[in-house]
Amino acid sequence: MSIQIKTAAEIEKMRLVGRLTGEVLDYITPFVTAGVSTEEIDRLCHDYIVNVQGAIPAPLNYAPPGYTPYPKSICASINHQVCHGIPGERPLKNGDIVNLDVTVIKDGYHGDSSRMFIVGEPSILARRLCELTHECLWIGIAQVRPGAHLGDIGAAIQRHAEKAGFSVVREFCGHGIGSRFHEDPQVLHFGKAGTGARLEPGMIFTIEPMINAGKPGIRQLADGWTVVTKDHSLSAQWEHTILVTDTGFEVLTLTAGARPQPDWV
Repeated sequence: MSIQIKTAAEIEKMRLVGRLTGEVLDYITPFVTAGVSTEEIDRLCHDYIVNVQGAIPAPLNYAPPGYTPYPKSICASINHQVCHGIPGERPLKNGDIVNLDVTVIKDGYHGDSSRMFIVGEPSILARRLCELTHECLWIGIAQVRPGAHLGDIGAAIQRHAEKAGFSVVREFCGHGIGSRFHEDPQVLHFGKAGTGARLEPGMIFTIEPMINAGKPGIRQLADGWTVVTKDHSLSAQWEHTILVTDTGFEVLTLTAGARPQPDWV
């Protein structure tokens, strides 16, 4: 693993693009309502990123090895979709839960964040899953400090999720981020405390737990991108981009419209 320690100048660029990323999610929030398609949400986000922020939506035409180019500017994953849902014509309906995942490029640097949105009145299970997953995100963030280990993050998330009867997706993880969309390290959302790389000031990475209401198994759809739960159970995800500071952490994608850290974490 080759983990890049960001310079002061790079950290300032990451602060800017992190704020812009969070502001896209702030902007789109009022539009996530019943009757609106995720394709329309994607169009609104694209126009805001390009025309208002003067930035670039990183997912558009992104093609890691083995993948066809991603066709949209954000990911929109509804209900049992775990991640990488491609926005489409299906209108959101009452009771849906949807994750919107936004990555912005500004001045050559990437910010990455996602939030869960609840449409209308959800089931008790759906609301609890979204809340629990948000708790998992912040419990993971709370482990970040110099001298801690990557495994501390995953262990804390796994313990909280499984104690509530939910499961952690294993195949996807958080990642280092900066001038590249995906860098070292990989940040697992399960594991053993005290293992993995030791955290140092200047590291920047995402924490983005994907939590299923049922079993952890997943499968990929024929579109080559959308990932769903094998048992068709609901799935939720929240994500922030995190800087390791001299004394703890800084959440680079935390903006005024973001759901705040739970008081008890």
